[in-house]
Amino acid sequence: MEAIQIQTSSKQYEVFVGEGVRSEINTFLSNHFTNLTRILIITDETVGKLHLDKLVPLLSEWNPVIFTAPSGEKAKTFEVFYDALSVALESRLDRKSVILAFGGGAVGDLSGFVAASFMRGIPFIQIPTTILAHDSAVGGKVAINHPLGKNMIGAFHQPEAVFYDLELLNTLSKQEIRSGFAEVIKHALIYNPNFYQWLKSDIHDLGSLSSEQLFESLTRGIKIKNEFVSKDEKETGIRAYLNFGHTLGHAIESEMGYGNFTHGEAVMIGMIFALKLSNEVLGLSFETEEFVNWVQELGYQTKIPVHLSAERLLAKMKQDKKSAGGSVKFVLLEQVGKPKLQELSDDFLLGQINNF
Repeated sequence: MEAIQIQTSSKQYEVFVGEGVRSEINTFLSNHFTNLTRILIITDETVGKLHLDKLVPLLSEWNPVIFTAPSGEKAKTFEVFYDALSVALESRLDRKSVILAFGGGAVGDLSGFVAASFMRGIPFIQIPTTILAHDSAVGGKVAINHPLGKNMIGAFHQPEAVFYDLELLNTLSKQEIRSGFAEVIKHALIYNPNFYQWLKSDIHDLGSLSSEQLFESLTRGIKIKNEFVSKDEKETGIRAYLNFGHTLGHAIESEMGYGNFTHGEAVMIGMIFALKLSNEVLGLSFETEEFVNWVQELGYQTKIPVHLSAERLLAKMKQDKKSAGGSVKFVLLEQVGKPKLQELSDDFLLGQINNF
C-alpha cells in the first residue's frame, strides 16, 4: 500500500492505493470522525452487484444506508441527484454523517455533489472502482451533467480521503480499462516526458496489465494530478492543463449522448486532435502518427465519429468551462510536459475538425 498526500488550499488528505485497502476504511472512520451518526453509500447498479458485499460488512456497526444510481453517465442527471438527496433526508443524515462514493467517476461526481449540497456541505470519502477514477476521485471537482454541457453544474468539494483498492479493478471490461488509461496517458503528456516514454515502451496490451504496471501507472498519475491541484485548487490557472484532450472530448461525449461513448475514449480523440493542433500552432516536435499507431494498438478509436457535425462540436466546445466570451481555448503542448492554454478562432477550428 502507498499513501499519497494531497495538499490543497482548503484541505489535506491522503489517497491510499493498494490491494485490499478497503479493509482500512473502518479504522479511518473511527479515528477521523467524532460521533459519526449515519453513513450513506452511493453506488451504481453495476458496482452494487459486483462489489457491495465486499464493503457493507466492513461497516456493519453503522448500518449504512445504500442509494443505487444508474450505471455510467446516467447517474449524473438532475433526477438522480434529487433522488439521492431525498434518500439522505429520509434517512435523517445530518452534519455528523458521511457519504461514501463507491464506484467509478460518475458515482464519485454525483456523490461529491450530493455531499457538497446536503446541509450546505457534509464530508464524503471516495472509494473508486475504476481506472478512470484515479483522476476524478482526486482534486474535489464534483458535478452533474446538463444536456447543454458535461459537468457544468457542480462544486469544488474535497474528500476526507480516497481508498483506492486495486482488487476492485479486476472486473473492469476492456472498454472501461481503455477509458481510464486515457487519463494516465494524459497525465504523462502534460507533465512527465519520462513517464510517457515508459508507458509507450512498456504498455502494449491493456488487457494484460501486470499488477506492477497498474500500480506504477496509477500512483504516478495521482501524483501528477496533485502537482496541479495543490497549486490551483479552484482551476483559476494551471489546473486547466488537466483538461488536455477534454475540450473536444466533452463535445464528442455530449453529441454522442452521455453514456454512449466512454469519457476516456472521447478524451483520447481529443488528445490526438490537440497534439495535431500543437504541431501546427505551437511547432510541437512530436511524432503524432507514432502516437496514433500506439494507441490504436491499445484498442482506441482515433477519429471523430463520422456522423458528428463540425459545427455542432464547435458549439459544444464554446460552452466549455475554459471558454470566455464565446472564444474556444484549447490546452496544447509546446513540448511533452509543457502545456499551454491557447485561444483559437472558430474558422480555424472548423477547418481543423473537417480535415481531422
